[in-house]
Amino acid sequence: MALPHLIQAAHTASPGVVPTPSNAAGGASAALDIPALRRALGQFGTGVTVIATRTVSGEMVGLTANSFSALSLEPPLVTWALRLASHNLAVFDAADTFVVNVLAEAQVDLSRKFATHAANKFEGVAYAPNAQGDPLIHGATAWFECRTVSRQTVGDHRLFIAQVDRFTSAEGAPLLFHAGAYFTLGSQL
Repeated sequence: MALPHLIQAAHTASPGVVPTPSNAAGGASAALDIPALRRALGQFGTGVTVIATRTVSGEMVGLTANSFSALSLEPPLVTWALRLASHNLAVFDAADTFVVNVLAEAQVDLSRKFATHAANKFEGVAYAPNAQGDPLIHGATAWFECRTVSRQTVGDHRLFIAQVDRFTSAEGAPLLFHAGAYFTLGSQL
């Protein structure tokens, strides 16, 4: 169901009737409006990460991702997804390990940098290699050192499932992403 249908239903519904997927205009059988779906999915606020690894020749490769998610505590598993059209797909397919760097709110410029197709995104970025040589970016709020256990093609993305071998967290507020924009952490409710 497309978001505009819910908005339209909210304006045309009888007083006291809250639009739901079952009573909103358009119905479940309507064709999905992909741009509207993207906007609706954007209503789910996320953290912002730089997922990084290295090539077989040792070059550091990283990208901004907000598809990162916890999957399991026992065993400790995380997941993230990468577009099949990404120029970084072959690198991550070939890599056995990677690091998820959870960005701090002061690292919005890093997020933007790693969201580009720049050749050497790590130029000028402070990081330290872990035992596998993957980059731990300085100033992040958490680091998850991961080993890929599964790769699956689902739709137009490759889904990576990885075991967390090591993790570290630091004090500080994370960078957040919502509705196509960056945000800082607000007040605790």
